[in-house]
Amino acid sequence: MANANKVERALIEGRAALIVVDIQASTFIDASAVRSIDNMPGYRDRMLAARGAIDVAREVGIPVIFIQEVHHPSGVDFGRELDGDEDVHCLEDNPKTALAVEEMDVRPDDIAIRKRRYSAFFGTDFEIYLKGLKIDTLILVGGRTDRCLRPLHLR
Repeated sequence: MANANKVERALIEGRAALIVVDIQASTFIDASAVRSIDNMPGYRDRMLAARGAIDVAREVGIPVIFIQEVHHPSGVDFGRELDGDEDVHCLEDNPKTALAVEEMDVRPDDIAIRKRRYSAFFGTDFEIYLKGLKIDTLILVGGRTDRCLRPLHLR
């Protein structure tokens, strides 16, 4: 028996933004088996699939915000990133650290947030942009989205 009180909801509610997390050039120019951060099998193809979400977001007027992990070449800004099984990575003077501009269609008028910690909220302008755009719903694509957007208090 169906629930007579069921309320139909939209697929996306509120004012949404597509957040593209850490899809950087290394994904497409470095096929090394040994990497500073291990990737799951098929990682490159999974990241390429995110392009479809970017294209659709643009078509329907959803803002696209790119998150980029980047660290000073001296390593002075590394924090917990090196506590586990990761090695030095995403140095700002390394071309592999750049956003995947061509593959993800990063445009000059897009918002790009450079982060030096796992969380895109820590020490960045991310929250300022979300409030300015009146965003209350995030759609996430990309790598390591499980740890790159904490804390998440938009409302």
